[in-house]
Amino acid sequence: MKIAFLGTPEFSKIVLDSLHNSKHQVVCVVTNLDKESGRGHKIVYSPVKQYALDNNIPVLQYKSISKEGFDDIKAYNPDVLITASFGQILRQNILELAPYGVVNVHTSLLPEYRGSCPINWVVINGEKTTGVTIMQTNAGLDTGDIISQTTLDILPDETAGELTLRLANLGADLLLKTLEDIENNNYTRTPQDEAKSSYYPMLNKEMAKIDFNKTAKEIQNLCNGLNPWPICYVVLDSTTNQNLKVYKAKPFEAKADLPITLKVHQNGEVVFSSNKTGLVVKCSDGYVLLDIIQAPNSKQMSSKVYLNGKSIPVGTIFN
Repeated sequence: MKIAFLGTPEFSKIVLDSLHNSKHQVVCVVTNLDKESGRGHKIVYSPVKQYALDNNIPVLQYKSISKEGFDDIKAYNPDVLITASFGQILRQNILELAPYGVVNVHTSLLPEYRGSCPINWVVINGEKTTGVTIMQTNAGLDTGDIISQTTLDILPDETAGELTLRLANLGADLLLKTLEDIENNNYTRTPQDEAKSSYYPMLNKEMAKIDFNKTAKEIQNLCNGLNPWPICYVVLDSTTNQNLKVYKAKPFEAKADLPITLKVHQNGEVVFSSNKTGLVVKCSDGYVLLDIIQAPNSKQMSSKVYLNGKSIPVGTIFN
């Protein structure tokens, strides 16, 4: 099949690589506009654009594909458009551009976890399993017919970034099998059950501040779910607006040689802070270890290593 591929981040690149190395022909790639990065405003290509350039695949970029891209893509005469984390809403003109329409790789078990960030939300919500859905895209938001699905167990303490890579490879494999079935007309399209649907919004930096009124497990899940972006944090110094980033956290149980004092601690209070214990904070159901952290102007490291040379006093309150 001749494929026009639409995608942008690393997840998309993994799917694109699988298609490019298959029997199918990727006739063009559509990706989002280049971005400026850092103080030097250096132009940064998306992973999909860089891969396409490295493999001599034509690249198309639009602020709005539906308004600007129809004629360009149509000229490549694709049999199908494949989307994987593309990030733009497609209007009917694009949905009907190719004979097989638009087929999307969605990283949840639809109709659950519709939206642009399902991987993050399944981790935040502490789900045990997730999966990939290959669906026929329609004008709704992840509401199209299901063509195929496969499940995947979420590993203990797995971050959204780690899960994304595993789902990308799983999705790439399922997509190739599904395209084979589509070519052979050996597939069915199953409408989604709206009664079982759920939708989760985009991520934002405001949700990354740790609320120690939550349980240790909820804090662990939030840190994992917002890793690699936007990364959880606690406020170190409100006067200078300095934050301590928290990449990993986990429940902490005091041992016989590390008894919790009889003092009543308030949620958000540092109860242990040393290179032996790491940074341990009171939360709603006990204590949580802020395990992998990054202080201002410092590198990412374990809190034990950080506290080997720096100090965050016991009794400090993270509000």
